[in-house]
Amino acid sequence: MMKKKASTLLLSVMLLLAACSSNQTETSPAASTSLAPTTQATASPSPTSSPTPTAASTPTPTPTPVAPEVVQKTYHMNKNYDIVPNDPNGNKKVVLLTFDDGPKDQAMNQSLIDILNKHKAKAIFFMNGYRIKQKPELVKLVHESGNIIGNHAWDHENLKDMANEKIDKQVDDVQQAVKDIIGQSPQFFRPPFGSGNDYLKTKIKNNKMLYMTWSNGSLDWDMTNKNNDSNKVIENVLQQLHNGSNILMHELPWTVSALDTLLTKLEEKGYTFVDPNAIELEMR
Repeated sequence: MMKKKASTLLLSVMLLLAACSSNQTETSPAASTSLAPTTQATASPSPTSSPTPTAASTPTPTPTPVAPEVVQKTYHMNKNYDIVPNDPNGNKKVVLLTFDDGPKDQAMNQSLIDILNKHKAKAIFFMNGYRIKQKPELVKLVHESGNIIGNHAWDHENLKDMANEKIDKQVDDVQQAVKDIIGQSPQFFRPPFGSGNDYLKTKIKNNKMLYMTWSNGSLDWDMTNKNNDSNKVIENVLQQLHNGSNILMHELPWTVSALDTLLTKLEEKGYTFVDPNAIELEMR
């Protein structure tokens, strides 16, 4: 009996050991997998893992200065300040358009420019230095429109009896201010009130500028905000009209109102508008 129990116990132990051995065999692959070093698949390089070729950046070119259009000098100014063709057979029915005492107001300047463009005309804008200092952007506006910047002294004061060193400053400071804005100095000079002296005239000539007053005055400067008449501006110019008229006008609202009609009437009478660039810088 004891021998039978022992055999049974031995058999149970053997069966238990066999079961344990079987379980260990089934789980060993998993254990083996978890313990073995994980082999990582070689990944394809991501787009950011190596530098992405990029187009070489092109430096912004420095703008090449555009040379001003060369206009043949076919006219000159005589001692009466009229504009005269160099060729005796040239067109004598011309007028020169000029506007003094600016720059004042952008809307007014733009209106003048637009009307001039409509009639394919160019003008000289004679500017005061103190106004140039206040509104340099308007100097640039007029220049870039193809019109001409003239020197009208720094202050609107009578230069005739002014000391020479003060005259120098009145002229030279405007020359420099304009050059700082548009890259070139004025070539035309008009003294305030048309008043100058021998020293001033010699200085202007030595600076290779043309000194001028006018030969046809619109009298727009005699009008005021309360008492003005654009039709009278037109009438004044037409009454004085002659070949080579050097017409003095100002940056004034009533002159702006008159300009389109005035230029139309001048064209109807057979006049054309001389390009200031075509005028020699020496009086004859």
